[in-house]
Amino acid sequence: MAILQWLKEPSFILAFISLAVLLNFIFNKSRKREFKLPPSPSRLPIIGNLHQLRTMPHLSLRSLAQKYGPLIFLQLGEIPTVVVSSAKLTKEALKTHDLALSNRPQLFAAKHLFYNCTDIAFSPHGAYWRQIRKICILELLSLKRVQSYSFVREEEVARLVRRVAESYPSTTNLSKMLGLYSNDVLCRVAFGRDFSGGGEYDKHGFQEMLEEYQELVGGFSVGDFFPSMEFIHTLTGMKSRLEQIFRRFDQLFDLLVTEHLDPMREKEEHKDLVDILLDIQKNGFLEMPLAMDNVKAIIMDMFVAGTDTTFITLDWGMTELIINPKVMDRAQAEVRRVVGERRVVLETDLPQLHYMKAVIKEIFRLHPPAPVLLPRESIEHVMIDGYDIPAKTRIYVNAWAIGRDPETWENPETFEPERFVGSNMDYKGQDFELIPFGAGRRGCPAITFGSAAIELALAQLLHSFDWKLPTGTTAKDLDMTEAFGITMHRIADLIVLAKPRFS
Repeated sequence: MAILQWLKEPSFILAFISLAVLLNFIFNKSRKREFKLPPSPSRLPIIGNLHQLRTMPHLSLRSLAQKYGPLIFLQLGEIPTVVVSSAKLTKEALKTHDLALSNRPQLFAAKHLFYNCTDIAFSPHGAYWRQIRKICILELLSLKRVQSYSFVREEEVARLVRRVAESYPSTTNLSKMLGLYSNDVLCRVAFGRDFSGGGEYDKHGFQEMLEEYQELVGGFSVGDFFPSMEFIHTLTGMKSRLEQIFRRFDQLFDLLVTEHLDPMREKEEHKDLVDILLDIQKNGFLEMPLAMDNVKAIIMDMFVAGTDTTFITLDWGMTELIINPKVMDRAQAEVRRVVGERRVVLETDLPQLHYMKAVIKEIFRLHPPAPVLLPRESIEHVMIDGYDIPAKTRIYVNAWAIGRDPETWENPETFEPERFVGSNMDYKGQDFELIPFGAGRRGCPAITFGSAAIELALAQLLHSFDWKLPTGTTAKDLDMTEAFGITMHRIADLIVLAKPRFS
């Protein structure tokens, strides 16, 4: 009894807890010693290596890789992190260990904007994610489905040409025109309507919403590296910004869903993607039924990714072509030779435009829409290049650095589409030197959709106009500053003079 009484003494309990904490610390420390982690820069207490990311993480991470190697370990706050910056090691990570590294960390912004991460991009690995990915690949973004919307792309490209032509002989804000085109294609295919015709694009503030989204979901918010201290998001203002932008998106999606559920709504010949999602939800044959918030999460994916990738690629592409006139001339000559005197480029012309396709690959190499791919999280312990990657480690792949790696590319900072002429290298996720859309299970399922919208628009712009910078402006005057976020566009709009080729 005396022993039992002694065991209940506060002093014993305190001593026992202290011993347990000490033993746990020693155990964890000894266990860490067992791991051979990748090279790592020195770190500061509490924040670890966070101070080394600065405002442009893709640049900071490349600088660290140049010093410590293509596989580095960083302690970002509370989060153990590995950064991959070479094609060879990315292949090992995203192909050899694809399944083990197929989880997503639950980022604070993603949980707030994507209905508790029930979309395709941020959903945790598991049965639900496999189900919605299957829906996406088989029902929403299959090759057959993308081809069925060719009429939308053709009509929207024609509208883009008209908008640009109307500005001549004055200059045109091509960035804004390309933003409208990207959004119109996405909205018509996904929602069955466009928002620019009646001025709703500006009324809803789509461009502002997209830019706010890009910044908030960039994946490098300080609070995301201290998950035990969620109050940081309130202190930084992140939480209130997320709540405001979420309300705007949610109201838009409620409007779209209400329109689609209206029994008096005029039925279109081609079902849009929201129609398909609502049909799947209604039929209820899924293993895990979709709630309306799940449907809206998938709509959010389509809206932001479908608009963003197309716009950013075309905007960077036209910028590079205008400041590289020899490349512009060769690309235009090819398009005009294939299309001839016909005013309209057809999708059946695209397979013959080999140099233009090389131009697009070069755009993706230098300007991947997502400079750092969405982070993954290791489900289990793996080995990469002889180093231990423990379970629950966050994995970043620096696609921007891989595209400029001098070990892979000659003259990596120069815009040279010729490097892809006669090459079978593509950006579909099989060649790890060029992965703007990621690779493996977590690769973007919308590659076919995005490629179709980009290729037709670029070919038509090259065919229909002769391009130059405004009088008194040179290539050196262009502001090439990037706005870092989950995707990366130029801060400054591209203002150009577009002379119509056909009267």
